[in-house]
Amino acid sequence: MELFIAVLVLLVLIGLSNILNRFVPFIPVPLIQIALGFAVALLPAGVHLPLNPELFFVLFIAPLLYNDGKRTPRNELWNLRAPILLLALGLVFVTVLVGGYAIHWLIPTIPLPAAFALAAILSPTDAVAVGAMAGRVHLPKSIHRLLEGEALMNDASGLVAFKFAIAATVTGVFSLAEASVSFLIIAIGGLLAGALISFLLIRLGVWIRRLGMEDVTIHMLLQILTPFVIYLVSEEIGVSGILAVVAGGIIHAIERDRTESVQLKMQVVSMSTWSVILYILNGLVFVILGVQIPDVLNTIFTNASFNNGQVLGYVGLITLLLLVLRFAWIYVFWRGNKWLRPKTAIGKPKFKAMTLISLSGVRGAVTLAGAFSIPYVLEDGSPFPERDLIIFLAAGVILLTLIAASALLPVLAKNDEKKTDGEPFTTERKAQDIMLNAAIRAVKSEMNEENKAAALAVVSDLSKYIRQAAGQLTAGKRKDILKQEAAINLIGTRAERKEVQKMMDENVIASDAAFRCNSWLDRKEMMLANRTNTQMMFSISEIGRVIGHLFTERQETPTPQFMIENAELFQQVKLRTSEAAIKAIRAQMNDANRTVAITVIAKYERVISKLRSWNQGQKEDPFDQNKMELQMVAIQEQRNTVQQLYENGEINRDVAAKLRRFINDVEATVLKNS
Repeated sequence: MELFIAVLVLLVLIGLSNILNRFVPFIPVPLIQIALGFAVALLPAGVHLPLNPELFFVLFIAPLLYNDGKRTPRNELWNLRAPILLLALGLVFVTVLVGGYAIHWLIPTIPLPAAFALAAILSPTDAVAVGAMAGRVHLPKSIHRLLEGEALMNDASGLVAFKFAIAATVTGVFSLAEASVSFLIIAIGGLLAGALISFLLIRLGVWIRRLGMEDVTIHMLLQILTPFVIYLVSEEIGVSGILAVVAGGIIHAIERDRTESVQLKMQVVSMSTWSVILYILNGLVFVILGVQIPDVLNTIFTNASFNNGQVLGYVGLITLLLLVLRFAWIYVFWRGNKWLRPKTAIGKPKFKAMTLISLSGVRGAVTLAGAFSIPYVLEDGSPFPERDLIIFLAAGVILLTLIAASALLPVLAKNDEKKTDGEPFTTERKAQDIMLNAAIRAVKSEMNEENKAAALAVVSDLSKYIRQAAGQLTAGKRKDILKQEAAINLIGTRAERKEVQKMMDENVIASDAAFRCNSWLDRKEMMLANRTNTQMMFSISEIGRVIGHLFTERQETPTPQFMIENAELFQQVKLRTSEAAIKAIRAQMNDANRTVAITVIAKYERVISKLRSWNQGQKEDPFDQNKMELQMVAIQEQRNTVQQLYENGEINRDVAAKLRRFINDVEATVLKNS
């Protein structure tokens, strides 16, 4: 029960951290989460969770790295393969070698093998922390990808080096040749094992689908289990589980891109499910990190054998050493090697770019989990030398690198943007365009057969806002749009006529009924062809409304009476002709007329929606209700996008306020007309 309550408290803290970030967007969410975890651990009845490194890696690191491998662009990673390998392999081993000797010289009580172990666990950057920093700071795209690729690869190299350093400390035996061969086996074996297991699990999903089991729940469950299966199996056979899940994610992305018959519903469910899982796991990583800090601090600060000020000085010096090593490595291999630069997309970084890359090498939960995995005793039964101090130094470096990156990266990146662009990162009009396009994507993701007409109507309205914001709806442009709309309507009308003739040939309707249908289409086509102002005001939805009125009990003329007596037949005709019109318009749709075509299709879809609701005996038109719901989805997505742009520093407070007022005005109009 205590564990359950602790988990609930941690989940509440994750939600609270995002709420607090709305008020203090200049503080990254990871730091807020660490602070909340630290605070709740200090309470008398606070949360105290012992960190199990093996469980931590499989429960948190495996799915997070799997997702990173799945979503990171493979072409960009391949183009940056040389600098990524230099950072993920070369820099790690240089950090272990130089850092190990430096730590041993600085703190002689830590034996050299143990100093190598500390340097090894401090060498890998944290993929989760890097993602959090890069998402908030507008790093150049190539640098962002470089940091992602480095974080995906250096965990394995750092942990392997850590494993051999710990073994050397415990047993007193170390073989460089054996370590090198073992590293190659572990790394290459991990990549191959991850790719193979991922491929087999994907084939399993295909086989299940071929059995006729299209249940999204089963396939989603298989997706969720994939990173855990890959990690556990790889670790069991003695290869790198971390590299295995990265390779598995990449194979999953390749298979997803290759397969053309992926269910739309599966994509939507997968995206939604993984977004929730990753949101929780990312938050838990930093909250748990914060929960561990009080115990780590208490172990050192309450120990009379340690000078607190001196220990804090060690943290600062080791952090500075890591930054200097990272900067020097980047300088040497980008400034001094002409053979490298032409082959990479990053080119020759300037001093500021190299500083950004150096500061972005933040450490995170992988470092702390590795430190906690240090054994308590050596092979001879004696205590592991300075275990508590090593864990404290690891936690201190994590915090200091996170704080330094949070404080300095936004300043450097912001200055760089102003210097190169001479204007804010995102203007108000561009931000509005981003906001409205995000709303369109949100509405499309909610679209199904039942609300398709309403969704297209909302998308059409949002597209109109985009054109208005861009200043495209001038008098001449409006005239062109009206002409284009008339031409699209004419395509639909002629398709309706062909469908009426087809139904008559199939003996679905009699010739007198076909005559009356064609008479309406003749009138409509004549108006569209002439394109007078009055005629252009007519639309498919209005004609559908007129036909709908003819189905009601009116008896002024014989023609409506005929329509009333054959209402079901004419509903069937209108359904088929509307579907035929949509098909014909889609066939003629291109980039030039896409917006207008979607508007006309939306009107046909509304007619279809009305007729189907009448056929099902519904008294109320579901179109308006569906449209209202989708408009609320669009409005909420716009609010979320504005907040995200503001949190990321892409817009300032004034622009955010203007956009929020625009959203409020739209919402008031929607509610007023509902």
